[in-house]
Amino acid sequence: MHERVCQIALALTTGIGPVRARSLVARFGTAENIFRTPRKELARVPDVGPASAAALADKHLMTRAEAEFRFAEEAQLSLIFLNEPAYPDRLRLCADAPVLLYTRGRMDLNSTRIISIVGTRTATSYGKQFCEELVAAVAPYSPLVVSGLAYGIDICAHRACISRKVATVACMAHGHDRIYPMMHASVAQKMMERGGLVTEFPSGTRPDRELFPMRNRIIAGMSDCTVVVETDERGGSMITAHFAHGYGREVYALPGRYHDLHSRGCNQLIRRNVAGILTRPEDLVDELGWTAPADKAGNQVSLFDSPATPEEKALIAALRIHGEAHLDDIVLASGLGSGAACAALLDLEFRGIIRTLPGKRFTLQTKGHR
Repeated sequence: MHERVCQIALALTTGIGPVRARSLVARFGTAENIFRTPRKELARVPDVGPASAAALADKHLMTRAEAEFRFAEEAQLSLIFLNEPAYPDRLRLCADAPVLLYTRGRMDLNSTRIISIVGTRTATSYGKQFCEELVAAVAPYSPLVVSGLAYGIDICAHRACISRKVATVACMAHGHDRIYPMMHASVAQKMMERGGLVTEFPSGTRPDRELFPMRNRIIAGMSDCTVVVETDERGGSMITAHFAHGYGREVYALPGRYHDLHSRGCNQLIRRNVAGILTRPEDLVDELGWTAPADKAGNQVSLFDSPATPEEKALIAALRIHGEAHLDDIVLASGLGSGAACAALLDLEFRGIIRTLPGKRFTLQTKGHR
Protein backbone atom coordinates (compact mmCIF):
# COMPACT_ATOMS: atom_id res chain seq x y z
CA MET A 1 0.00 0.00 0.00
CA HIS A 2 1.05 3.60 -0.63
CA GLU A 3 0.99 5.70 2.56
CA ARG A 4 -0.26 8.84 0.78
CA VAL A 5 -3.10 6.91 -0.86
CA CYS A 6 -4.00 5.45 2.54
CA GLN A 7 -4.06 8.95 4.04
CA ILE A 8 -6.51 10.06 1.36
CA ALA A 9 -8.59 6.93 1.92
CA LEU A 10 -8.80 7.61 5.65
CA ALA A 11 -10.01 11.15 5.01
CA LEU A 12 -12.59 9.82 2.51
CA THR A 13 -13.98 7.05 4.72
CA THR A 14 -17.69 7.43 5.40
CA GLY A 15 -18.46 7.71 9.12
CA ILE A 16 -14.84 8.43 10.08
CA GLY A 17 -14.79 12.11 10.95
CA PRO A 18 -11.75 14.20 11.93
CA VAL A 19 -11.87 13.27 15.62
CA ARG A 20 -12.10 9.52 15.03
CA ALA A 21 -9.51 9.65 12.25
CA ARG A 22 -7.13 11.47 14.56
CA SER A 23 -7.64 8.81 17.23
CA LEU A 24 -6.87 6.05 14.74
CA VAL A 25 -3.66 7.78 13.62
CA ALA A 26 -2.58 8.16 17.23
CA ARG A 27 -3.24 4.47 17.85
CA PHE A 28 -1.71 2.97 14.69
CA GLY A 29 0.96 5.54 13.83
CA THR A 30 0.37 5.64 10.06
CA ALA A 31 -2.62 5.48 7.75
CA GLU A 32 -1.14 2.43 6.06
CA ASN A 33 -1.09 0.57 9.38
CA ILE A 34 -4.81 1.28 9.81
CA PHE A 35 -5.68 -0.28 6.45
CA ARG A 36 -3.39 -3.26 7.02
CA THR A 37 -5.22 -4.10 10.24
CA PRO A 38 -7.80 -6.90 9.81
CA ARG A 39 -11.44 -5.78 9.83
CA LYS A 40 -12.31 -7.84 12.91
CA GLU A 41 -9.45 -6.27 14.87
CA LEU A 42 -10.50 -2.77 13.79
CA ALA A 43 -14.05 -3.47 14.92
CA ARG A 44 -12.78 -4.07 18.45
CA VAL A 45 -11.00 -0.72 18.62
CA PRO A 46 -12.82 1.75 20.93
CA ASP A 47 -14.99 4.25 19.03
CA VAL A 48 -14.67 2.30 15.78
CA GLY A 49 -17.07 -0.64 15.89
CA PRO A 50 -18.31 -2.95 13.11
CA ALA A 51 -19.89 -0.25 10.91
CA SER A 52 -16.78 1.95 10.71
CA ALA A 53 -14.55 -1.09 10.32
CA ALA A 54 -16.68 -2.15 7.37
CA ALA A 55 -16.39 1.35 5.87
CA LEU A 56 -12.60 1.21 6.16
CA ALA A 57 -12.61 -2.18 4.44
CA ASP A 58 -14.82 -1.03 1.55
CA LYS A 59 -13.16 -2.30 -1.64
CA HIS A 60 -14.15 0.84 -3.55
CA LEU A 61 -12.45 3.16 -1.05
CA MET A 62 -8.89 2.58 -2.28
CA THR A 63 -10.01 3.01 -5.88
CA ARG A 64 -11.41 6.46 -5.02
CA ALA A 65 -8.27 7.32 -3.06
CA GLU A 66 -5.98 6.31 -5.92
CA ALA A 67 -8.00 8.45 -8.33
CA GLU A 68 -7.73 11.42 -5.96
CA PHE A 69 -3.99 10.87 -5.63
CA ARG A 70 -3.64 10.99 -9.43
CA PHE A 71 -5.71 14.17 -9.54
CA ALA A 72 -3.50 15.76 -6.89
CA GLU A 73 -0.37 14.90 -8.86
CA GLU A 74 -1.80 16.28 -12.12
CA ALA A 75 -3.02 19.47 -10.40
CA GLN A 76 0.36 19.85 -8.64
CA LEU A 77 -1.24 19.88 -5.20
CA SER A 78 0.65 19.37 -1.96
CA LEU A 79 -0.96 17.02 0.53
CA ILE A 80 -0.22 17.55 4.22
CA PHE A 81 -1.14 14.88 6.76
CA LEU A 82 -1.81 15.54 10.44
CA ASN A 83 1.47 14.09 11.73
CA GLU A 84 3.74 15.79 9.17
CA PRO A 85 5.93 18.83 10.04
CA ALA A 86 4.32 21.03 7.36
CA TYR A 87 0.87 20.61 8.91
CA PRO A 88 -0.28 23.86 10.61
CA ASP A 89 0.79 23.55 14.25
CA ARG A 90 -1.96 25.86 15.46
CA LEU A 91 -4.62 23.82 13.66
CA ARG A 92 -3.16 20.56 14.98
CA LEU A 93 -4.05 21.73 18.50
CA CYS A 94 -7.76 21.70 17.59
CA ALA A 95 -9.47 18.40 18.41
CA ASP A 96 -11.58 18.52 15.24
CA ALA A 97 -8.75 19.40 12.85
CA PRO A 98 -8.87 17.56 9.50
CA VAL A 99 -6.34 14.77 9.13
CA LEU A 100 -5.47 15.79 5.58
CA LEU A 101 -5.15 19.13 3.81
CA TYR A 102 -4.92 19.67 0.05
CA THR A 103 -2.92 22.82 -0.75
CA ARG A 104 -1.81 24.69 -3.84
CA GLY A 105 0.61 27.58 -3.93
CA ARG A 106 3.68 28.70 -2.00
CA MET A 107 2.83 29.06 1.65
CA ASP A 108 4.15 28.55 5.15
CA LEU A 109 1.21 27.47 7.27
CA ASN A 110 3.48 27.71 10.33
CA SER A 111 4.40 31.36 9.86
CA THR A 112 5.34 33.19 13.05
CA ARG A 113 2.35 35.53 12.73
CA ILE A 114 -0.97 34.39 11.28
CA ILE A 115 -4.26 36.27 11.41
CA SER A 116 -7.61 35.68 9.75
CA ILE A 117 -9.82 38.46 8.43
CA VAL A 118 -13.48 37.65 7.80
CA GLY A 119 -16.74 39.49 7.29
CA THR A 120 -19.97 39.90 5.40
CA ARG A 121 -20.36 39.19 1.70
CA THR A 122 -22.16 42.52 1.26
CA ALA A 123 -19.51 44.82 2.71
CA THR A 124 -19.96 48.57 3.00
CA SER A 125 -17.39 51.21 2.12
CA TYR A 126 -16.77 51.57 5.89
CA GLY A 127 -15.84 47.91 6.20
CA LYS A 128 -13.78 47.77 3.02
CA GLN A 129 -11.78 50.83 4.01
CA PHE A 130 -11.04 49.42 7.46
CA CYS A 131 -10.05 46.08 5.93
CA GLU A 132 -7.59 47.75 3.56
CA GLU A 133 -6.16 49.91 6.36
CA LEU A 134 -5.85 46.85 8.61
CA VAL A 135 -3.77 45.00 6.02
CA ALA A 136 -1.63 48.12 5.60
CA ALA A 137 -1.09 48.27 9.37
CA VAL A 138 0.04 44.63 9.68
CA ALA A 139 2.03 44.48 6.42
CA PRO A 140 5.38 45.60 7.97
CA TYR A 141 5.20 42.59 10.33
CA SER A 142 4.98 40.06 7.46
CA PRO A 143 2.02 38.00 8.71
CA LEU A 144 0.13 35.33 6.83
CA VAL A 145 -3.46 36.50 6.33
CA VAL A 146 -6.15 33.83 6.07
CA SER A 147 -9.65 34.32 4.68
CA GLY A 148 -12.26 32.51 2.62
CA LEU A 149 -12.20 33.99 -0.94
CA ALA A 150 -15.88 34.96 -0.60
CA TYR A 151 -17.48 38.18 -1.78
CA GLY A 152 -17.18 41.27 0.39
CA ILE A 153 -14.64 41.45 3.21
CA ASP A 154 -12.87 38.18 2.32
CA ILE A 155 -11.92 39.17 -1.20
CA CYS A 156 -11.12 42.71 -0.03
CA ALA A 157 -8.58 41.24 2.42
CA HIS A 158 -7.00 39.02 -0.23
CA ARG A 159 -6.73 41.87 -2.73
CA ALA A 160 -5.23 44.21 -0.14
CA CYS A 161 -2.64 41.55 0.71
CA ILE A 162 -1.71 41.07 -2.95
CA SER A 163 -1.37 44.82 -3.36
CA ARG A 164 0.95 45.10 -0.36
CA LYS A 165 2.84 41.87 -1.00
CA VAL A 166 1.51 40.20 2.15
CA ALA A 167 1.20 36.40 2.10
CA THR A 168 -2.44 35.33 2.00
CA VAL A 169 -4.23 31.98 1.98
CA ALA A 170 -7.83 31.17 1.13
CA CYS A 171 -9.58 28.24 2.81
CA MET A 172 -12.15 26.69 0.48
CA ALA A 173 -15.35 24.73 1.10
CA HIS A 174 -14.85 22.57 -2.01
CA GLY A 175 -12.19 20.69 -3.94
CA HIS A 176 -9.34 22.06 -6.05
CA ASP A 177 -11.13 21.26 -9.31
CA ARG A 178 -13.01 24.57 -9.12
CA ILE A 179 -12.87 28.10 -7.73
CA TYR A 180 -15.92 29.50 -5.97
CA PRO A 181 -17.01 32.11 -6.72
CA MET A 182 -15.61 31.77 -10.23
CA MET A 183 -15.18 35.52 -10.65
CA HIS A 184 -12.43 35.40 -8.00
CA ALA A 185 -10.31 32.96 -10.03
CA SER A 186 -7.89 35.69 -11.13
CA VAL A 187 -7.33 36.75 -7.51
CA ALA A 188 -6.78 33.11 -6.53
CA GLN A 189 -4.18 32.78 -9.26
CA LYS A 190 -2.29 35.85 -8.06
CA MET A 191 -2.28 34.43 -4.52
CA MET A 192 -0.17 31.48 -5.71
CA GLU A 193 2.98 33.60 -5.74
CA ARG A 194 2.77 34.41 -2.04
CA GLY A 195 0.18 32.15 -0.40
CA GLY A 196 -2.41 29.99 -2.10
CA LEU A 197 -5.42 27.77 -1.53
CA VAL A 198 -6.18 25.24 1.21
CA THR A 199 -9.03 22.74 1.58
CA GLU A 200 -9.81 19.50 3.35
CA PHE A 201 -12.19 18.45 0.57
CA PRO A 202 -11.31 16.19 -2.38
CA SER A 203 -11.97 17.01 -6.00
CA GLY A 204 -15.60 16.85 -7.06
CA THR A 205 -16.81 18.35 -3.78
CA ARG A 206 -19.34 21.07 -4.48
CA PRO A 207 -19.47 24.27 -2.37
CA ASP A 208 -22.68 23.25 -0.61
CA ARG A 209 -24.00 25.36 2.24
CA GLU A 210 -23.31 22.80 4.99
CA LEU A 211 -19.58 22.66 4.14
CA PHE A 212 -18.85 26.32 4.85
CA PRO A 213 -18.95 25.97 8.66
CA MET A 214 -16.41 23.15 8.31
CA ARG A 215 -14.24 25.48 6.23
CA ASN A 216 -14.64 28.21 8.85
CA ARG A 217 -13.17 26.07 11.63
CA ILE A 218 -9.97 25.75 9.58
CA ILE A 219 -9.77 29.52 9.11
CA ALA A 220 -10.11 29.97 12.88
CA GLY A 221 -7.85 27.07 13.82
CA MET A 222 -4.94 28.11 11.58
CA SER A 223 -4.76 31.61 13.04
CA ASP A 224 -3.50 33.35 16.17
CA CYS A 225 -6.52 35.64 16.03
CA THR A 226 -9.63 36.26 13.96
CA VAL A 227 -10.70 39.78 13.01
CA VAL A 228 -14.37 40.26 12.14
CA VAL A 229 -14.75 43.45 10.12
CA GLU A 230 -18.47 43.51 9.35
CA THR A 231 -21.22 40.93 9.92
CA ASP A 232 -24.87 40.56 10.76
CA GLU A 233 -25.89 38.60 13.84
CA ARG A 234 -26.01 35.42 11.76
CA GLY A 235 -23.63 34.15 9.13
CA GLY A 236 -20.34 32.49 8.48
CA SER A 237 -18.24 35.20 10.11
CA MET A 238 -20.04 34.70 13.41
CA ILE A 239 -19.42 30.97 13.14
CA THR A 240 -15.72 31.59 12.51
CA ALA A 241 -15.53 33.96 15.48
CA HIS A 242 -17.12 31.43 17.82
CA PHE A 243 -14.82 28.67 16.56
CA ALA A 244 -11.81 30.91 17.27
CA HIS A 245 -13.14 31.77 20.72
CA GLY A 246 -13.74 28.09 21.45
CA TYR A 247 -10.19 27.24 20.42
CA GLY A 248 -8.85 29.80 22.89
CA ARG A 249 -7.70 32.20 20.15
CA GLU A 250 -8.06 35.96 20.19
CA VAL A 251 -11.06 37.50 18.45
CA TYR A 252 -11.40 41.18 17.53
CA ALA A 253 -14.25 43.08 15.92
CA LEU A 254 -14.86 46.47 14.36
CA PRO A 255 -17.75 48.22 16.12
CA GLY A 256 -20.39 50.19 14.27
CA ARG A 257 -23.60 52.13 14.72
CA TYR A 258 -26.33 50.13 16.43
CA HIS A 259 -28.80 50.40 13.53
CA ASP A 260 -26.30 49.34 10.83
CA LEU A 261 -27.17 45.81 9.73
CA HIS A 262 -23.57 44.79 9.09
CA SER A 263 -22.37 46.02 12.49
CA ARG A 264 -24.89 44.11 14.60
CA GLY A 265 -22.84 40.93 14.70
CA CYS A 266 -19.62 42.76 15.56
CA ASN A 267 -21.35 44.75 18.29
CA GLN A 268 -22.82 41.54 19.69
CA LEU A 269 -19.40 39.82 19.79
CA ILE A 270 -17.96 42.79 21.67
CA ARG A 271 -20.91 43.05 24.06
CA ARG A 272 -20.70 39.36 24.95
CA ASN A 273 -16.94 39.52 25.50
CA VAL A 274 -16.27 37.11 22.66
CA ALA A 275 -14.28 39.78 20.82
CA GLY A 276 -12.05 42.66 21.75
CA ILE A 277 -12.79 46.03 20.19
CA LEU A 278 -10.76 47.59 17.39
CA THR A 279 -11.22 51.33 17.05
CA ARG A 280 -8.35 51.75 14.60
CA PRO A 281 -6.30 49.30 12.49
CA GLU A 282 -3.15 49.80 14.60
CA ASP A 283 -4.99 48.45 17.65
CA LEU A 284 -4.46 44.90 16.40
CA VAL A 285 -0.68 45.29 16.31
CA ASP A 286 -0.75 46.64 19.87
CA GLU A 287 -3.04 43.90 21.14
CA LEU A 288 -0.93 41.12 19.66
CA GLY A 289 2.28 42.59 21.03
CA TRP A 290 4.01 42.88 17.68
CA THR A 291 6.73 45.17 18.96
CA ALA A 292 8.97 45.24 15.89
CA PRO A 293 8.49 44.68 12.16
CA ALA A 294 9.47 41.19 11.10
CA ASP A 295 12.47 42.31 9.05
CA LYS A 296 13.91 44.17 12.06
CA ALA A 297 13.30 41.51 14.68
CA GLY A 298 16.49 39.58 14.19
CA ASN A 299 17.02 39.35 17.95
CA GLN A 300 13.68 37.64 18.51
CA VAL A 301 13.29 33.87 18.34
CA SER A 302 10.63 32.75 15.89
CA LEU A 303 8.05 30.32 17.22
CA PHE A 304 8.72 27.85 14.50
CA ASP A 305 12.35 28.57 13.60
CA SER A 306 14.59 25.63 12.78
CA PRO A 307 15.99 23.60 14.29
CA ALA A 308 12.89 22.46 16.14
CA THR A 309 11.48 19.01 16.61
CA PRO A 310 7.76 18.30 16.09
CA GLU A 311 7.46 17.98 19.89
CA GLU A 312 9.02 21.40 20.43
CA LYS A 313 6.78 22.97 17.81
CA ALA A 314 3.70 21.53 19.49
CA LEU A 315 4.77 22.91 22.88
CA ILE A 316 5.59 26.35 21.49
CA ALA A 317 2.26 26.48 19.67
CA ALA A 318 0.43 25.55 22.89
CA LEU A 319 2.22 28.29 24.85
CA ARG A 320 1.66 30.77 22.06
CA ILE A 321 -2.09 30.25 22.40
CA HIS A 322 -2.33 30.03 26.19
CA GLY A 323 0.40 32.53 27.02
CA GLU A 324 1.22 31.10 30.46
CA ALA A 325 0.18 27.56 31.33
CA HIS A 326 0.61 24.76 33.86
CA LEU A 327 2.58 21.69 32.82
CA ASP A 328 -0.56 19.50 32.81
CA ASP A 329 -2.39 21.92 30.51
CA ILE A 330 0.59 22.10 28.16
CA VAL A 331 0.79 18.29 27.98
CA LEU A 332 -2.94 18.10 27.22
CA ALA A 333 -2.88 20.86 24.58
CA SER A 334 0.21 19.53 22.81
CA GLY A 335 -0.96 15.91 22.70
CA LEU A 336 2.44 14.71 23.97
CA GLY A 337 3.19 12.32 26.77
CA SER A 338 4.40 13.91 30.00
CA GLY A 339 7.91 12.48 29.60
CA ALA A 340 8.37 13.77 26.06
CA ALA A 341 6.87 17.14 27.00
CA CYS A 342 9.16 17.60 30.02
CA ALA A 343 12.26 16.71 28.00
CA ALA A 344 11.34 19.12 25.22
CA LEU A 345 10.45 21.89 27.69
CA LEU A 346 13.83 21.51 29.37
CA ASP A 347 15.63 21.82 26.05
CA LEU A 348 13.56 24.87 25.07
CA GLU A 349 14.44 26.50 28.40
CA PHE A 350 18.16 25.90 27.87
CA ARG A 351 17.87 27.60 24.46
CA GLY A 352 16.12 30.62 25.95
CA ILE A 353 12.84 30.08 24.11
CA ILE A 354 10.66 29.48 27.18
CA ARG A 355 10.82 30.47 30.83
CA THR A 356 9.89 28.39 33.86
CA LEU A 357 7.60 30.00 36.44
CA PRO A 358 6.72 28.90 39.99
CA GLY A 359 4.17 26.10 40.34
CA LYS A 360 5.20 24.11 37.24
CA ARG A 361 4.07 26.90 34.93
CA PHE A 362 5.74 27.96 31.69
CA THR A 363 5.65 30.91 29.32
CA LEU A 364 7.41 32.07 26.16
CA GLN A 365 10.55 34.07 26.82
CA THR A 366 9.80 37.15 24.70
CA LYS A 367 6.72 39.16 23.85
CA GLY A 368 7.66 38.84 20.23
CA HIS A 369 6.30 35.30 20.30
CA ARG A 370 2.77 36.50 20.91
